[in-house]
Amino acid sequence: MSDLQYFKTDGIRGKVGKNPIKPDFLLKLGRAIGTVLGKNKTKKIIIGKDTRISGSMLESALEFGILSTGVSTLLTDCIPTSAIAYLIRFYNASAGVMISGSHNFFNDNGIKIFDKNGIKLTKKIELSVEKKILHTYFDLDFTYFGYSHQIFDAENQYINFCKNTFSKNLNLSKLTIALDCANGSTYRVAPKIFQDLGAKIITCAIRPNGININKNSGSTNTLKLKELVISKKADIGLAFDGDGDRVIMIDHLGNEIDGDQIIYIIAKEYLRKKQLNGGVVGTLMTNMGVVLSLKKIGIPFCSAQIGDRNIYEKIQEKKWMLGAEKSGHIILSDKHSTGDGIIASLQVLSSMINNNMNLNHLLKEIKLFPQILLNVFFKKDVNLEEEPTIKKILSEYKNILGRNSRVLLRKSGTESCIRIMVEGENYLKVHKLAHDIAEKIKLI
Repeated sequence: MSDLQYFKTDGIRGKVGKNPIKPDFLLKLGRAIGTVLGKNKTKKIIIGKDTRISGSMLESALEFGILSTGVSTLLTDCIPTSAIAYLIRFYNASAGVMISGSHNFFNDNGIKIFDKNGIKLTKKIELSVEKKILHTYFDLDFTYFGYSHQIFDAENQYINFCKNTFSKNLNLSKLTIALDCANGSTYRVAPKIFQDLGAKIITCAIRPNGININKNSGSTNTLKLKELVISKKADIGLAFDGDGDRVIMIDHLGNEIDGDQIIYIIAKEYLRKKQLNGGVVGTLMTNMGVVLSLKKIGIPFCSAQIGDRNIYEKIQEKKWMLGAEKSGHIILSDKHSTGDGIIASLQVLSSMINNNMNLNHLLKEIKLFPQILLNVFFKKDVNLEEEPTIKKILSEYKNILGRNSRVLLRKSGTESCIRIMVEGENYLKVHKLAHDIAEKIKLI
């Protein structure tokens, strides 16, 4: 299959005002989406966005492109990405588009696309969309436009959907929950959902102004949430990213709980309730301590490439149910077709109540391996693994770190950087090697 030019790990992403995140490109993309995905019986495509100031501009251009193909649009305004996946099925739409830069700052934005089943596009369909973009010319028949509609109850539909994934026999009345909504698309829906289920909530980063999304908040910066949990004596803290498809948790002691640990809690609870089908799909970044802990309680583990779409595809291939990324994408395919931070949180809260344990206690059996993750700004298109200095490190790292160790280098699919992951049993050795690799990459 030919290489994709615009689609990366999770849709299309970039700086606003630079290719491809420009109105003229979004116009062509909309026309391509309408042509490739909009031609079934319903001929309607749902469009949502997060709180970025650029969202409305990009939405207008994208919508014009879609409408120009005779396909109608249903606009949801600000809503989490996973809500789009749900609303596609609810409204029997042809596809859905989310305008979001996810966990990045406001000057980034992007496009995530779902098919008629609420599933992210396969690479084959992405390639079809890209080919259509390259051959898109505007010679319009102005009598053949689609209709533009606003969905006024999209938030309530999604709120009810999330609440229905939580056991009817349980409530959150004994819990105090701190919520960090990253000034993003969960800022209205998340407080409502957890309050409706009985929790006492404390909030931060729920006042978006178009430019503060993910700023010193959310799943990539949990410092404020840790302070809030400890100062207010909350039972748990939940940090969502800008579009709500990720969650990172904070226990009552202020410890950060990532996606690897979250999926362990959920998988163990599914096993306890005899609801687990198969095992857990993770990625090459999944902490070895979690993998060993899962196997110890009889839950198989399988690794997929980075990216929640790859995890979902592996889940489908193995006919399993559960998968996760360390970054907080949690996929529960029995509940939803894509990652959802709120739904994953509800399952962890359910486990806390059912087992009468706090978050820290639920994880007491896991001994995480020391793991260092670093990002190095890097734009060059080179194969790092063939660079002599890097190649030497990759061939010898087990001599330094020991048998139970890993070194992974990969180019980010969403940012201009190289992601470095070093894991082993000795923290000091892991830390030193990770920073040595980072310095050598900077010299290339």
